[in-house]
Amino acid sequence: CLVVRVCVRLVFTQSNPLASLHPSLSEHPPPNLPIMAASHQISKKRKFVADGVFQAELNEFLMKELAEDGFSGVEVRPAPTRTEIIILATRTQSVLGEKGRRIRELTSVVQKRFNFADGAVELFAEKVAHRGLCAIAQCESLRYKLLGGLAVRRACYGVLRFIMENGAKGCEVVVSGKLRAQRAKSMKFVDGFMIHSGDPCRHYIETAIRHVLLRQGVLGIKVKIMLPFDPEGKQGPKKPLPDVINILDPKDADDQTPLVPRSESKPVPQLQQPMPPQQMQQQQQQMQMPPQQLQQQMM
Repeated sequence: CLVVRVCVRLVFTQSNPLASLHPSLSEHPPPNLPIMAASHQISKKRKFVADGVFQAELNEFLMKELAEDGFSGVEVRPAPTRTEIIILATRTQSVLGEKGRRIRELTSVVQKRFNFADGAVELFAEKVAHRGLCAIAQCESLRYKLLGGLAVRRACYGVLRFIMENGAKGCEVVVSGKLRAQRAKSMKFVDGFMIHSGDPCRHYIETAIRHVLLRQGVLGIKVKIMLPFDPEGKQGPKKPLPDVINILDPKDADDQTPLVPRSESKPVPQLQQPMPPQQMQQQQQQMQMPPQQLQQQMM
């Protein structure tokens, strides 16, 4: 029975070319028609669910495959003729490989896994503009420092200092697990200004979580970075914080604004005196009279 299972496993691995590149791709069979390659009409609910599953599985695969190359996220841009997948990384040359060999292998794997037609999907590598403000890149950097045997405090303070030197407004690093003794605990390292609630968290806060498999157990890493305000939108969001107050500079001296406070007297408008009652009665009688009689009185 054991021999039969081993043989079946070997046959399945050889028939599935995805297993040679990554073992997780051989565990789950590919879907019948993924949303990116589907040509028939489906409901909007199924479309959004399929898009989310596609993004999650693609991100997990690239995160495991390109962890050593500074993988910092993936972006999917569906076009009318093809689907473009942009891989954000700190070392793009390692992602491309020698003469573009590795990026072609990744393209072939994604195409076979999600049933894309030939030439319907293309992968690109893009370098992260500001590595110090990317939470995923710094979380991976801290992970490899801990895997290399560096002390937790020294590694966390090094990452914290690097993030703040690159212009971040605030940073928070949390490491939890069996750090030294058998008793698990959590250590938090904070620097700068950090917000924790409200709508600005969606625009200003970048968060990344990773796990480190060490000999004594699993450590959890969480990195939060508060981005700075940038009117151009390159390093941070364009939208300012709602509690920020800008004090404008005073106007030029050419204006007629008085430099010394002074008081001016303005004439008070006179109120009309009330009409005597006899005159009011006469006016009312004149208004009630016919127009011919009123003309005779005027003459």
